[in-house]
Amino acid sequence: MGVNVRDDTPVLIGAGQFTYRGKAENSPSPLELLKTAAEKAVLDAGLEGSVIADLDALAVVAFSIDAPGGLSKLPLPRLADPPASLARAFGAAPTWSVYTETGGNSPQQVVNIICERIAQGESDLALVAGAEFLGSLMKRMKGGLGFEGWGNDITSTPQRVGDPRPGVTNHEGAHGLGYPVNTYPLFENALRARDGRSLAEHQKQLGEFFAPFTKVAAANPHAWFPIERSAEELVTVTDRNRMVGYPYPKYLNAIMEVDQSAAVLIASVRKARELGVPKDRWVFLHGCADASDLWYPLERQNYHSSPAMRLTGERALEMAGIGLEDLDLIDLYSCFPSAVRVGAEEIGLALDDPRGLTITGGLPYFGGPGNNYALHAIAEMVTRLRERPGAYGLSTANGWFLTKQSVGVYSTRPVEGKWRRQSPSVIQAKIDLLPHPEIIEKPQGPATIETYTIVHGREGARMGIIIGRDAEGRRFVAQTPDDPAVLLDLESREGVGRTGVVGPHPDGVRNLFVPD
Repeated sequence: MGVNVRDDTPVLIGAGQFTYRGKAENSPSPLELLKTAAEKAVLDAGLEGSVIADLDALAVVAFSIDAPGGLSKLPLPRLADPPASLARAFGAAPTWSVYTETGGNSPQQVVNIICERIAQGESDLALVAGAEFLGSLMKRMKGGLGFEGWGNDITSTPQRVGDPRPGVTNHEGAHGLGYPVNTYPLFENALRARDGRSLAEHQKQLGEFFAPFTKVAAANPHAWFPIERSAEELVTVTDRNRMVGYPYPKYLNAIMEVDQSAAVLIASVRKARELGVPKDRWVFLHGCADASDLWYPLERQNYHSSPAMRLTGERALEMAGIGLEDLDLIDLYSCFPSAVRVGAEEIGLALDDPRGLTITGGLPYFGGPGNNYALHAIAEMVTRLRERPGAYGLSTANGWFLTKQSVGVYSTRPVEGKWRRQSPSVIQAKIDLLPHPEIIEKPQGPATIETYTIVHGREGARMGIIIGRDAEGRRFVAQTPDDPAVLLDLESREGVGRTGVVGPHPDGVRNLFVPD
């Protein structure tokens, strides 16, 4: 390789992905999905399957059914301790075994943590695996097919890694902010208003922005929807592409009902050599960073920026010793257009960057496998970088509502010198000191819309969610009356900046905003 790489340098040596497209009654269990991806990662490294028994570190990305909320209440057998179940399946006894907290940032975050453990001599061989199975789960529930083999007799409680805080406060949740399909449109409408686009211009731009993502997905054998769609098709509302959260029709939303799994195998250089892994399989994590924005949605400075995205991007590139111009491959977390757009702006990438902003096709088209999308992006990055020796790739991961951010910069180029990860507390301390508007939970009187969305069900517009400011500049969240005329009006002309009156909702829990 031309560089004397230290034995304690972490290196990704194997990557595996699996997408199940068969009938629900034959669908693999969650554990089988994890095993399949792990076995593929081992084979990808050119190793025998028995090597997994030698793992000293194992991380499993949290399943969506274990997230706080409605899914956690579904009556179905579960793996109480997924890492322990996976370890037992392979006869492994890792000394460090973790299950991540909820958040799409967690795959990249746990890769960062494991690489640090390897560099500090605490681990030699580690596996990160994750799976999503809401596709077959929902079909099994609807068809009354049962869930035989989905649980087991392991009753231990896993060690968790990551930030366990819920994404919203109880007050925010009461107004509908706990659902990504409701919250990401708030960022989108704020971006549109900031840029002064008309509603029609903005919808056209949304289609043009995400059409290239569908082209990448169409060429990806692992994609859930390998279908190229035109810009017009993405934003034209039809029976198959109904409006979900204005301004996003279904085709612009992450799709979680998939059956997909991914895994990566990480070793020290010493262990990779000992195992005989060919050097053309080695991919190094050159830079990384993790941080969170001001945690709850109402705390944000505004709804068109992300200091955590900017600072983690800067730090990861700085650690790698490269600039944006040195990147060849890019994958920005893409649950909704606003997440990609804010990420690109904060990192300094053009929305039409000729390198492209996804290598998978993105969550609406490749598939949005719960918390595990970023592990697919990392696995794809490993594969692509091997085909372009010496190239650099950037992958970002996002949790909750532009809240938790993790970044990785990868390359087949060897890392020079000692691998060192900066403590996330360094960036976090800067973010936590940022000023933000005062929040009022019980506003009353004249108010102005800061951003908004209209939430749709299958039958049409259902309610409006408003984030606004009262006469004293304090921020609040409220809902609009469910009057169809009010909802249609907010989708027919710009709502940001419009005035109205806010006060208590008749239910005594929520706030009600009535536009002028």
